Amino acid sequence: MRFEQLDVWKRASRLSCDIYKATETVQNWGFKDQITRSGLSVPSNIAEGEERETNKEKIRFLYYAKGSLGELVTQLYIGIEIGYLEKHSSLEMVKEAKELAKILGTMIKKKESKIKEEPAVYQTK
Repeated sequence: MRFEQLDVWKRASRLSCDIYKATETVQNWGFKDQITRSGLSVPSNIAEGEERETNKEKIRFLYYAKGSLGELVTQLYIGIEIGYLEKHSSLEMVKEAKELAKILGTMIKKKESKIKEEPAVYQTK
């Protein structure tokens, strides 16, 4: 399946766009750069992983995407607390990020179970 067909990629891409829009007026460039990068990292890593050849590689990039979601949630909470981000819309983004993390976790487990079912190609001593 192409990554563009994955609902998780579509939702992560939308979330990234929402973050860019929510931070348009933020004057702290360090904060703005960090939060937009973590948001952009999520769909980017999903896409990169899906383009990889092996399930092991795909899983690695899904873990990167999931980690970026944790980073993003942290930055959203901090942005709310320091008054950079509007509370209601940012909490909606937190909710979406947590839902995406659950989806990625399920995808990871499914791919990991496929690895366990695959026959060993190389024997090690």
